[in-house]
Amino acid sequence: MKRLSLLVLFSVITAVTLAQVKIYDPKANAAQDIQNAINIAKREGKNVLIQIGGNWCPWCVKLHNFINADSTIKTILHENYVVVKVNYSKENKNLDVLKRLQNPQRFGFPVIVILDSNGKRIHTQDTGLLESRNGYDSKKVLNFLKNWTPKAIK
Repeated sequence: MKRLSLLVLFSVITAVTLAQVKIYDPKANAAQDIQNAINIAKREGKNVLIQIGGNWCPWCVKLHNFINADSTIKTILHENYVVVKVNYSKENKNLDVLKRLQNPQRFGFPVIVILDSNGKRIHTQDTGLLESRNGYDSKKVLNFLKNWTPKAIK
């Protein structure tokens, strides 16, 4: 009985924590956010990294936390990418934007799309391939990010 009570308590705490996460904004104008990122990327010689997911998605939250906890990953992102988060939820699926990105949601969530500085899609990444056990693998994520920098694809 004590185990069951602890399990229920843990589940409630996890659900409340996930419910409070506000990584993705269902009210954001995804098309405009992407265009703004392309404009910045062109000016700064970077690519655009679009992270698509929802606040409802545990793996989306894990990816966000993983990226923000790793200073090497944050540095590579900052130096090479303009990052945009695009919401996918029952409130706003952004289907028009996803269609223009060649329907990356077919890989599940989160999913990452890389655009060059002209807005051309150059890669879609199934983030499941970046996982290891119950989280994301630093080496896999770093290799992925390094392989799609502007310098790497020139």
